Amino acid sequence: MIGGKSILLSAALVALLSACSQGPTDAEVLQSLGPQEIFQRAEVQLASDDPEEAARLFNEVERLYPYSDWAKRALIMAAFSYHTDGDYENSRAAAQRFIDFYPADEDAAYAQYLLALSYYDQIDQVGRDQGLTFQALQALRTVIERYPGSEYARSSILKFDLAFDHLAAKEMEIGRYYLKRGHYPAAINRFRAVVQDFETTSHTPEALMRLVEAYLSLGLRDEAQTAGAILGYNFQSSPFYDDAFKQLTGQGLDAAPRGTGWLVDIYRRTIRGAWL
Repeated sequence: MIGGKSILLSAALVALLSACSQGPTDAEVLQSLGPQEIFQRAEVQLASDDPEEAARLFNEVERLYPYSDWAKRALIMAAFSYHTDGDYENSRAAAQRFIDFYPADEDAAYAQYLLALSYYDQIDQVGRDQGLTFQALQALRTVIERYPGSEYARSSILKFDLAFDHLAAKEMEIGRYYLKRGHYPAAINRFRAVVQDFETTSHTPEALMRLVEAYLSLGLRDEAQTAGAILGYNFQSSPFYDDAFKQLTGQGLDAAPRGTGWLVDIYRRTIRGAWL
Protein backbone atom coordinates (compact mmCIF):
# COMPACT_ATOMS: atom_id res chain seq x y z
CA MET A 1 0.00 0.00 0.00
CA ILE A 2 2.84 2.30 0.91
CA GLY A 3 4.53 1.42 -2.34
CA GLY A 4 1.40 2.42 -4.24
CA LYS A 5 1.32 5.82 -2.53
CA SER A 6 4.97 6.35 -3.33
CA ILE A 7 4.34 5.66 -6.98
CA LEU A 8 1.43 8.15 -7.04
CA LEU A 9 3.51 10.82 -5.30
CA SER A 10 6.37 10.25 -7.70
CA ALA A 11 4.05 10.56 -10.71
CA ALA A 12 2.57 13.81 -9.36
CA LEU A 13 6.06 15.20 -8.76
CA VAL A 14 7.13 14.32 -12.29
CA ALA A 15 4.03 16.00 -13.73
CA LEU A 16 4.67 19.12 -11.64
CA LEU A 17 8.31 19.32 -12.67
CA SER A 18 7.35 18.77 -16.30
CA ALA A 19 4.83 21.62 -16.14
CA CYS A 20 7.41 23.91 -14.58
CA SER A 21 9.97 23.05 -17.24
CA GLN A 22 7.56 24.04 -20.01
CA GLY A 23 7.75 27.69 -19.00
CA PRO A 24 5.17 30.39 -19.75
CA THR A 25 2.75 30.04 -22.60
CA ASP A 26 2.86 32.17 -25.73
CA ALA A 27 -0.09 34.21 -24.49
CA GLU A 28 1.67 34.85 -21.18
CA VAL A 29 4.84 35.95 -22.95
CA LEU A 30 2.95 38.38 -25.19
CA GLN A 31 1.10 39.85 -22.21
CA SER A 32 4.43 40.57 -20.58
CA LEU A 33 5.64 42.54 -23.62
CA GLY A 34 4.91 46.10 -24.60
CA PRO A 35 3.17 46.99 -27.90
CA GLN A 36 6.40 48.02 -29.61
CA GLU A 37 8.09 44.73 -28.74
CA ILE A 38 5.20 42.67 -30.11
CA PHE A 39 5.09 44.87 -33.21
CA GLN A 40 8.80 44.28 -33.79
CA ARG A 41 8.36 40.53 -33.38
CA ALA A 42 5.66 40.68 -36.04
CA GLU A 43 7.99 42.58 -38.36
CA VAL A 44 10.62 39.89 -37.91
CA GLN A 45 8.10 37.21 -38.89
CA LEU A 46 7.08 39.23 -41.94
CA ALA A 47 10.71 39.61 -42.99
CA SER A 48 11.15 35.85 -42.45
CA ASP A 49 8.42 35.07 -45.00
CA ASP A 50 5.86 34.05 -42.40
CA PRO A 51 3.06 36.55 -43.05
CA GLU A 52 0.48 34.36 -41.31
CA GLU A 53 2.34 34.55 -38.01
CA ALA A 54 3.08 38.22 -38.60
CA ALA A 55 -0.64 38.93 -38.98
CA ARG A 56 -1.36 37.06 -35.77
CA LEU A 57 1.18 39.11 -33.84
CA PHE A 58 -0.01 42.40 -35.33
CA ASN A 59 -3.51 41.45 -34.22
CA GLU A 60 -2.19 40.79 -30.73
CA VAL A 61 -0.91 44.36 -30.57
CA GLU A 62 -4.38 45.63 -31.39
CA ARG A 63 -6.01 43.22 -28.92
CA LEU A 64 -3.71 43.90 -25.98
CA TYR A 65 -3.21 47.62 -26.54
CA PRO A 66 -6.34 48.73 -28.43
CA TYR A 67 -6.02 52.46 -27.77
CA SER A 68 -2.33 52.87 -28.47
CA ASP A 69 -0.74 54.36 -31.57
CA TRP A 70 0.91 50.98 -32.07
CA ALA A 71 -2.54 49.38 -32.42
CA LYS A 72 -3.33 51.66 -35.34
CA ARG A 73 -0.03 50.84 -37.04
CA ALA A 74 -0.50 47.13 -36.33
CA LEU A 75 -3.95 47.11 -37.91
CA ILE A 76 -2.75 48.35 -41.30
CA MET A 77 0.22 45.97 -41.10
CA ALA A 78 -2.12 43.08 -40.33
CA ALA A 79 -4.08 43.92 -43.49
CA PHE A 80 -0.83 43.93 -45.46
CA SER A 81 0.35 40.65 -43.91
CA TYR A 82 -2.92 38.91 -44.68
CA HIS A 83 -2.73 40.12 -48.27
CA THR A 84 0.85 38.89 -48.59
CA ASP A 85 -0.32 35.50 -47.32
CA GLY A 86 -3.12 35.40 -49.89
CA ASP A 87 -5.77 35.59 -47.17
CA TYR A 88 -7.81 38.19 -49.03
CA GLU A 89 -10.94 37.97 -46.90
CA ASN A 90 -9.09 38.79 -43.68
CA SER A 91 -7.00 41.41 -45.45
CA ARG A 92 -10.17 43.09 -46.64
CA ALA A 93 -11.71 42.93 -43.16
CA ALA A 94 -8.65 44.47 -41.50
CA ALA A 95 -8.39 47.20 -44.14
CA GLN A 96 -12.08 48.05 -43.76
CA ARG A 97 -11.71 48.17 -39.99
CA PHE A 98 -8.83 50.64 -40.37
CA ILE A 99 -10.93 52.84 -42.67
CA ASP A 100 -13.82 52.75 -40.21
CA PHE A 101 -11.68 53.56 -37.18
CA TYR A 102 -9.22 56.02 -38.76
CA PRO A 103 -10.90 57.59 -41.82
CA ALA A 104 -8.77 60.75 -41.64
CA ASP A 105 -5.45 58.98 -41.10
CA GLU A 106 -2.73 59.32 -43.73
CA ASP A 107 -2.77 55.53 -44.19
CA ALA A 108 -6.50 55.43 -44.97
CA ALA A 109 -5.72 55.71 -48.69
CA TYR A 110 -3.43 52.70 -48.46
CA ALA A 111 -6.06 50.77 -46.52
CA GLN A 112 -8.60 51.47 -49.26
CA TYR A 113 -6.04 50.43 -51.87
CA LEU A 114 -5.39 47.15 -50.02
CA LEU A 115 -9.13 46.56 -49.87
CA ALA A 116 -9.34 47.02 -53.63
CA LEU A 117 -6.38 44.71 -54.18
CA SER A 118 -8.09 42.02 -52.13
CA TYR A 119 -10.60 41.80 -54.98
CA TYR A 120 -8.34 42.70 -57.89
CA ASP A 121 -5.69 40.07 -57.21
CA GLN A 122 -8.31 37.34 -57.60
CA ILE A 123 -9.41 38.27 -61.13
CA ASP A 124 -6.25 37.39 -63.03
CA GLN A 125 -8.16 34.79 -65.04
CA VAL A 126 -11.08 35.63 -67.32
CA GLY A 127 -12.95 32.55 -66.20
CA ARG A 128 -13.20 33.63 -62.57
CA ASP A 129 -16.36 34.96 -60.94
CA GLN A 130 -17.05 38.33 -62.53
CA GLY A 131 -18.66 39.52 -59.29
CA LEU A 132 -15.12 39.95 -57.97
CA THR A 133 -14.31 42.15 -60.95
CA PHE A 134 -17.27 44.44 -60.25
CA GLN A 135 -16.27 44.68 -56.60
CA ALA A 136 -12.68 45.45 -57.60
CA LEU A 137 -13.90 48.21 -59.92
CA GLN A 138 -16.01 49.77 -57.17
CA ALA A 139 -13.18 49.66 -54.64
CA LEU A 140 -10.62 51.03 -57.11
CA ARG A 141 -12.98 53.83 -58.06
CA THR A 142 -13.23 54.75 -54.38
CA VAL A 143 -9.44 55.12 -54.21
CA ILE A 144 -9.44 57.27 -57.35
CA GLU A 145 -12.30 59.52 -56.25
CA ARG A 146 -11.63 59.74 -52.51
CA TYR A 147 -7.84 59.99 -52.66
CA PRO A 148 -7.04 61.55 -56.07
CA GLY A 149 -3.79 63.07 -54.86
CA SER A 150 -2.45 59.92 -53.22
CA GLU A 151 0.33 57.79 -54.61
CA TYR A 152 -2.17 54.94 -55.00
CA ALA A 153 -4.55 56.79 -57.35
CA ARG A 154 -2.45 56.29 -60.48
CA SER A 155 -1.98 52.58 -59.82
CA SER A 156 -5.71 52.29 -59.17
CA ILE A 157 -6.50 53.93 -62.52
CA LEU A 158 -4.31 51.42 -64.34
CA LYS A 159 -5.82 48.50 -62.48
CA PHE A 160 -9.32 49.87 -63.06
CA ASP A 161 -8.70 49.83 -66.82
CA LEU A 162 -7.41 46.27 -66.65
CA ALA A 163 -10.37 45.09 -64.56
CA PHE A 164 -12.73 46.81 -67.00
CA ASP A 165 -10.98 44.94 -69.80
CA HIS A 166 -11.58 41.66 -67.94
CA LEU A 167 -15.32 42.25 -68.00
CA ALA A 168 -15.24 42.92 -71.73
CA ALA A 169 -13.12 39.81 -72.25
CA LYS A 170 -15.73 37.72 -70.46
CA GLU A 171 -18.49 39.10 -72.69
CA MET A 172 -16.38 38.27 -75.75
CA GLU A 173 -15.71 34.75 -74.51
CA ILE A 174 -19.43 34.05 -74.07
CA GLY A 175 -20.28 35.77 -77.36
CA ARG A 176 -17.82 33.61 -79.30
CA TYR A 177 -19.28 30.53 -77.64
CA TYR A 178 -22.78 31.41 -78.86
CA LEU A 179 -21.55 32.46 -82.30
CA LYS A 180 -19.69 29.21 -82.85
CA ARG A 181 -22.85 27.24 -82.06
CA GLY A 182 -25.07 29.33 -84.28
CA HIS A 183 -26.94 31.10 -81.48
CA TYR A 184 -26.68 34.43 -83.26
CA PRO A 185 -29.14 36.60 -81.27
CA ALA A 186 -27.47 35.58 -78.00
CA ALA A 187 -24.03 36.27 -79.49
CA ILE A 188 -25.15 39.68 -80.76
CA ASN A 189 -26.32 40.65 -77.27
CA ARG A 190 -22.85 39.94 -75.87
CA PHE A 191 -20.98 41.78 -78.63
CA ARG A 192 -23.40 44.68 -78.37
CA ALA A 193 -22.62 44.95 -74.65
CA VAL A 194 -18.91 45.29 -75.47
CA VAL A 195 -19.53 47.97 -78.09
CA GLN A 196 -21.93 49.95 -75.92
CA ASP A 197 -20.61 49.44 -72.39
CA PHE A 198 -16.93 48.63 -72.88
CA GLU A 199 -16.12 50.68 -75.97
CA THR A 200 -12.80 51.94 -74.59
CA THR A 201 -11.38 48.44 -74.12
CA SER A 202 -9.14 46.53 -76.49
CA HIS A 203 -12.00 44.17 -77.38
CA THR A 204 -14.16 46.66 -79.29
CA PRO A 205 -12.67 46.02 -82.78
CA GLU A 206 -13.25 42.28 -82.53
CA ALA A 207 -16.75 42.82 -81.14
CA LEU A 208 -17.66 44.91 -84.19
CA MET A 209 -16.22 42.32 -86.57
CA ARG A 210 -18.18 39.56 -84.80
CA LEU A 211 -21.32 41.66 -85.14
CA VAL A 212 -20.73 41.81 -88.88
CA GLU A 213 -20.40 38.03 -88.93
CA ALA A 214 -23.48 37.41 -86.78
CA TYR A 215 -25.70 39.88 -88.64
CA LEU A 216 -24.68 38.48 -92.03
CA SER A 217 -25.51 34.99 -90.77
CA LEU A 218 -29.01 36.23 -89.93
CA GLY A 219 -29.34 38.05 -93.26
CA LEU A 220 -29.46 41.46 -91.53
CA ARG A 221 -27.37 43.33 -94.08
CA ASP A 222 -28.03 46.89 -92.91
CA GLU A 223 -26.81 46.11 -89.40
CA ALA A 224 -23.76 44.24 -90.74
CA GLN A 225 -22.79 47.15 -92.99
CA THR A 226 -23.21 49.68 -90.20
CA ALA A 227 -21.05 47.62 -87.82
CA GLY A 228 -18.43 47.50 -90.59
CA ALA A 229 -18.66 51.28 -91.03
CA ILE A 230 -18.01 51.91 -87.33
CA LEU A 231 -15.11 49.47 -87.42
CA GLY A 232 -13.66 51.14 -90.49
CA TYR A 233 -14.02 54.64 -89.09
CA ASN A 234 -12.33 53.89 -85.77
CA PHE A 235 -10.10 50.88 -86.42
CA GLN A 236 -9.29 50.80 -90.12
CA SER A 237 -5.75 49.57 -89.46
CA SER A 238 -7.02 46.67 -87.35
CA PRO A 239 -6.88 43.14 -88.78
CA PHE A 240 -10.47 42.78 -87.57
CA TYR A 241 -11.49 45.43 -90.09
CA ASP A 242 -9.83 43.42 -92.86
CA ASP A 243 -11.86 40.37 -91.83
CA ALA A 244 -15.10 42.35 -91.69
CA PHE A 245 -14.39 44.01 -95.05
CA LYS A 246 -13.83 40.62 -96.70
CA GLN A 247 -17.06 39.27 -95.26
CA LEU A 248 -19.02 42.28 -96.53
CA THR A 249 -17.49 42.47 -100.00
CA GLY A 250 -17.89 38.71 -100.31
CA GLN A 251 -21.64 39.34 -100.34
CA GLY A 252 -21.43 42.42 -102.56
CA LEU A 253 -21.78 44.86 -99.64
CA ASP A 254 -19.73 47.78 -98.42
CA ALA A 255 -18.90 49.17 -94.99
CA ALA A 256 -21.40 52.03 -94.80
CA PRO A 257 -24.19 52.98 -92.38
CA ARG A 258 -27.56 51.66 -93.42
CA GLY A 259 -31.07 51.75 -91.97
CA THR A 260 -31.82 52.67 -88.35
CA GLY A 261 -31.13 51.22 -84.94
CA TRP A 262 -28.58 51.25 -82.15
CA LEU A 263 -25.58 50.82 -84.44
CA VAL A 264 -26.59 53.83 -86.55
CA ASP A 265 -26.83 55.89 -83.37
CA ILE A 266 -23.32 54.83 -82.41
CA TYR A 267 -22.05 55.63 -85.89
CA ARG A 268 -23.49 59.14 -85.66
CA ARG A 269 -21.89 59.66 -82.26
CA THR A 270 -18.63 58.48 -83.76
CA ILE A 271 -18.80 61.05 -86.53
CA ARG A 272 -19.50 63.81 -84.01
CA GLY A 273 -16.47 62.74 -82.02
CA ALA A 274 -18.50 61.85 -78.94
CA TRP A 275 -17.40 58.23 -79.02
CA LEU A 276 -13.85 57.11 -78.26
